[in-house]
Amino acid sequence: MGDNAGTPPKGPEDDAVRAQLVSVSEDWAAAIVSNDAARIGRFTADEWVIVSTSGVASREDFLAIVESGELTHSAMNIVNQARVRVYGDTAVFTARVTNTAHYRGQRFDADEWTTDVFVRRDGRWLCVLSHITAAAPD
Repeated sequence: MGDNAGTPPKGPEDDAVRAQLVSVSEDWAAAIVSNDAARIGRFTADEWVIVSTSGVASREDFLAIVESGELTHSAMNIVNQARVRVYGDTAVFTARVTNTAHYRGQRFDADEWTTDVFVRRDGRWLCVLSHITAAAPD
């Protein structure tokens, strides 16, 4: 199946939205490295969840772990050109991300594929769902 399978026609507005979403994602990565729960939370809708090998974590649970200091990040980098698909006021952002996290004092270096679903509300893009999958070794 090709990369364009199921892709809606692309217009000039989509290029602007793609650029906005790349910028939002880069700013969100910087917020994660700041380890500031309130700053991180500004990128997510109230109903945001993150799905990983650990299961599904709510926004409230994730931000509480960050706020407690149990989870910190010292690096978060988008390492490839993101794939962005826009569907009106919804967009899907997929990228390979490397990060260094510390959970309860233990260091974790991760290389993951991340898919984020964003919705546009009141002129802002907010993430409603994040899904992370470990990348296969090169």
